[in-house]
Amino acid sequence: MEFQLPEELQMLQQTLRRYVDAEMIPHERETLVDGDLKPEWRAHFQEGMKKLGLWMMDVPEEFGGSGLSLLAKTVVWQELGRTVALPAREDGIAGPTVRHILFQLEGEMREKYLMPALRGERRACFAQTEPDAGSDPASMRTTAVRDGDHYIINGVKRFITGAGKADFMQLMAATDRAKGAHGGISCFIVDMDTPGVKLTAQYETMMGDKPWEIVLDNVRVPASHLVGGEGKGFGLAQKWISAGRVKHGARALGVAERSLELSVSYAQQRVTFGKALAERQGIQWQIADMWMNLDAATLLVRRAASMIDEGQEARVEGFHAKYFADEMAFNAIDRCMQIHGGIGLTTDLPIERMWRQQRSYRITEGASEVMRSVIARHVMKAYS
Repeated sequence: MEFQLPEELQMLQQTLRRYVDAEMIPHERETLVDGDLKPEWRAHFQEGMKKLGLWMMDVPEEFGGSGLSLLAKTVVWQELGRTVALPAREDGIAGPTVRHILFQLEGEMREKYLMPALRGERRACFAQTEPDAGSDPASMRTTAVRDGDHYIINGVKRFITGAGKADFMQLMAATDRAKGAHGGISCFIVDMDTPGVKLTAQYETMMGDKPWEIVLDNVRVPASHLVGGEGKGFGLAQKWISAGRVKHGARALGVAERSLELSVSYAQQRVTFGKALAERQGIQWQIADMWMNLDAATLLVRRAASMIDEGQEARVEGFHAKYFADEMAFNAIDRCMQIHGGIGLTTDLPIERMWRQQRSYRITEGASEVMRSVIARHVMKAYS
């Protein structure tokens, strides 16, 4: 096992760190409005990503993207995680957000949905979460019933990021509820202007983003809009979600590292009762723990990314990376806030925003408790 990044990725990390330090961190309190990037800053950061060779980094080379490995992308996500200059989710600075599902489209569907999305002409959202099926998608109640050359879809989706600006959604629905996740969930491409699709509520979150609720009332969708065949939806989503869990972990590394940067700097400057905080054992131990946990999380994230790049089964490793890194990073930014005392609670520093964002990551794309339960089942089986 290699414990160091390849030389080219070390160079990428150094270059991107210089960019983040120079172009993002100094302006991170002025780049957002209502949780979104201001247009001028979006254009500025997009130009920066192009110069760095990171434009369309999530897109395979066959579709005109840079085709970065997952390990390379963890480097990018980690460095971007060091700043709150970007929205909590869906920043779009490296090109249009196009998930794994759309790359499965062929023929007319590819030309109608994938290619316009890559050109930035159409926007997509991913609709899976429901009021009673968040971390447990197998329990989803949205159904798709075959009716000749169409499917009739009914249900409610909640907390859907970007739905208000989307032209179409990648929708998960149950085609056989009895089978649950094992062959009962299918994926559909559904235009947002299809009769029966309604945006009924928007939720303001503590992170600044505003996800939507979508109601589907007898929505007729052509059978040709089924992606990958009936019952294949959960597998399609899992391929994206596994990489998404690694992304969670990588972004958390950046949060933890920024927490250390801020904590060490403040502890060296702040004097109480005649001593710098950095000279107090209670502070030293906290910083030591932050550093060691960051080191451990880095190994877990890079191992999962490397395994996926090599085509190995890394489902459990993905759970490890997300759970450990997200919990570690929240503890790090929480300690950072405590070390700063009252000033850490103000909006003058990025700590409070980073704290709010990282707190949310312990819930989204699989709550920490779900991660632990899956890991426990794996351990029970391994030691039986």
